[in-house]
Amino acid sequence: MHHTPTLARWLTGTRIGKLPARSAEHPAPALSFEFMPPKTEAMETQLWHCIDRLAPLAPRFVSVTYGAGGSTQARTHATVARIVTDTALTPAAHLTCVGAARAEIDTIADGYWQAGVRHIVALRGDVPGGGAYEPHADGYAYASDLVAGLARLHPFEISVAAYPEVHPAARNPLADLENLKRKLDAGATRAITNYFFETETYLRFLDLCLAAGITAPIVPGILPVTNFAQAKRFSELSGVALPAWLGHMFEGTDEDPELRRMIAAIVAAEQARLLQANGIDEFHIYTLNRPDLTHAIAHILGVRPGI
Repeated sequence: MHHTPTLARWLTGTRIGKLPARSAEHPAPALSFEFMPPKTEAMETQLWHCIDRLAPLAPRFVSVTYGAGGSTQARTHATVARIVTDTALTPAAHLTCVGAARAEIDTIADGYWQAGVRHIVALRGDVPGGGAYEPHADGYAYASDLVAGLARLHPFEISVAAYPEVHPAARNPLADLENLKRKLDAGATRAITNYFFETETYLRFLDLCLAAGITAPIVPGILPVTNFAQAKRFSELSGVALPAWLGHMFEGTDEDPELRRMIAAIVAAEQARLLQANGIDEFHIYTLNRPDLTHAIAHILGVRPGI
């Protein structure tokens, strides 16, 4: 991943606005996809339709989330194991340390390794019900401790989370940035950002990371929005700024789901292409298990099956 933006450019207000043309000079970006674990048999059918639909795009990896407090742990493990055995995809298993003893986490990680999983997305995890976080007395206290523990167990590839608009529980932006650096210094190989909507938000964050001595890839997370009210609720909980222009895009679309899907594809693809114009060549798409929308975005970005 190429990190070309500089702090000076943003301090002077200069920005690159020209979208890259699709050509050999501007190849299609690398993509990774994030899926949600199924809670019912119908949702499991939808998930595997999503996986089958997107697999031909040859993503760099696919990840499968946990619910709060590991509430979907068993289904996540089963889904990841099936991806290993039934597909040619590279799975990345989410693993959280909230509410679990170190021995339990180590056992899960060992099981993943034995199953052929070589990539872990290591997270502290959210407290069920949104209460205050308290480290488990016998567990990994924070994500940086989890990363270090995983690195001691096996030579996993480890991804961690980054927050361009600051984690809601962080004391301040500097503390949040220092926490990211601790996770990477502990052995993580990349960070994947929470979603955001303004290009400048990510680029300014990337400049801050570079100034802090962070050189690992910081992969931008892209969330296609089809339900603005839902996105507003998510964003309020996670501290993401929801721009007025996005709300304006969805005005009058409550009874038109097809139009909402078209808007979602266009907005997400334009966001990614603006980032490409600033030297970013890898994206992590939060699919919400919507394969056709994700496929459309990938197509607009130049990604084709079998290429």
